[in-house]
Amino acid sequence: MCFQPENKSTAQQETALAMKVSAVSIVVNLLLSVLKLAAGLIASSGAMVSDAVHSASDVFSTIVVMIGVKLSSKKPDKEHPYGHERLECVASVVLAVVLAGTGLGIGWSGVEKIARADTETLAVPGVLALAAAVVSIVVKELMFQYTRRTAKKINSGALMADAWHHRSDALSSVGSLAGIAGARMGFPILDPLAGVIICVFIEKAAVEIFQDAVNKMVDRSCPEETVESMRRVIMETPDVLGIDECKTRLFGSRIYVEVEILMDGSLTLSEAHAAAEAVHSAIETNFPQVKHCMVHVNPKTDSPEMP
Repeated sequence: MCFQPENKSTAQQETALAMKVSAVSIVVNLLLSVLKLAAGLIASSGAMVSDAVHSASDVFSTIVVMIGVKLSSKKPDKEHPYGHERLECVASVVLAVVLAGTGLGIGWSGVEKIARADTETLAVPGVLALAAAVVSIVVKELMFQYTRRTAKKINSGALMADAWHHRSDALSSVGSLAGIAGARMGFPILDPLAGVIICVFIEKAAVEIFQDAVNKMVDRSCPEETVESMRRVIMETPDVLGIDECKTRLFGSRIYVEVEILMDGSLTLSEAHAAAEAVHSAIETNFPQVKHCMVHVNPKTDSPEMP
């Protein structure tokens, strides 16, 4: 017995919400990029210029998110009968690669400056760079919280990846702040060193985003606590005597469920069907991220098993 629980209007609302958050991200990142770049150039801060490049790369990343979310919301067709949700995972992989490349570029720039210059020739950043770093930390942390909350609400991997872009940008600004402050206190080497530290934070975020996307593309099961919650809901359904098997797999931002329930073998076909439909309804109600649920009924009889 197979049921299709996805609510089209809900999916459209989630896509619209993701687009709204992404549009806000683009505007914020563009404004911050200009602010950081101007502050970095005027105040002679290599760390702040690197931070500006990071924010600018986030604009491209958010555009990738928008494309991925839009394509993943397309209706199933003849070539893709199970839908297009995994395209969001593809977008996450692209984001991870772009983020990793950006981080390596920032790190390499910092290493080159450290290797080619001594502490006497390194420029001391101006106070404007400090102010820009503080503004960036506050704004990007707020954007992280805003985007992360929405990503959790609609279970979007690509949007969650974009949220971590904001957090990595906030962390990179913390590194910039420390480097700029240290340089102004008489340790100019700390400014390019901050760029290297920023690289480490960015690479860590890129690896985590990549791993999450791959897990959703290789049919990994849901977390054990989610599966146990599903089993409890199923067992609370009338006429269900047991669960022979309960399997789940991630499909982009959605979940596929296959469950075999044990029922009284004397029930009529109509009664068994009604109970299976009740299981489906219970799963759909309690787990809205489930896209496809298949319920199979196994009869329980008192006759002894054949050897």
